[in-house]
Amino acid sequence: MKQIVGLALALCTCVAAARAADEPQAGRQEPQKFEKQVTIHLDYLAYLPKDYDKDSNKKWPLIVFLHGAGERGTDIEMVKKHGPPKIAEAKALPFVIVSPQCPPERWWDVPVLSVWLDDVMTKYRVDPDRVYLTGLSMGGFGTWSWAEAQPKRFAAIAPMCGGGDAFRARALRNTPIWCFHGEKDPTVPIRASEEMVDAVKKAGNKDVKFTRYPEAGHDCWTVSYDNPELYEWFLQHERSGESAAKSSNR
Repeated sequence: MKQIVGLALALCTCVAAARAADEPQAGRQEPQKFEKQVTIHLDYLAYLPKDYDKDSNKKWPLIVFLHGAGERGTDIEMVKKHGPPKIAEAKALPFVIVSPQCPPERWWDVPVLSVWLDDVMTKYRVDPDRVYLTGLSMGGFGTWSWAEAQPKRFAAIAPMCGGGDAFRARALRNTPIWCFHGEKDPTVPIRASEEMVDAVKKAGNKDVKFTRYPEAGHDCWTVSYDNPELYEWFLQHERSGESAAKSSNR
């Protein structure tokens, strides 16, 4: 009987010790740990330039495109409605282009996008110094937000009819920017872009372009993405900050 009682006391002591290791004692605060694995699911379109398979050693510039609120959902074909995914094949754009789809009723999540882009960079033959970010409306906001959070990740950005956090604009003082907005936009007032452009210029950024369309409403993106000068402008920039036209053998 004494042995049974002794064993019970020992078990109680072990349980108490285990609990003390896992939980703070009553009336005290103690350091704790939290660790959990998270599964990320993100559908996206991927476009490879027509000459992608000709040279297995060649690395290509990458465009990341963030769509607007209207293309959120579970039908990936919706992402082809606007922007680079709409025109990539017809215009034979010389980029790898990846276009994620935001889940229904969600917003662009920078940490999720960052993990996804890490995978993209290992999956395709991409030049890490020529990664360009662009997006429209909700994707314009996402472009500003992601670039402010990770400014060294992108060689240049082209936000369209979006806005950002002007208080964080200093993060973009070395990032080439081409911003687009319609002056008659009833959905996202042009002031949202004006504030960001003014802020990055005040932060010392001298490589900022701002295209204003006097008669355009919210859709400033159709004419902008159809303009070959945008893609030429992308290719003039590398992540190092040195702007130079790409030679024909790149």
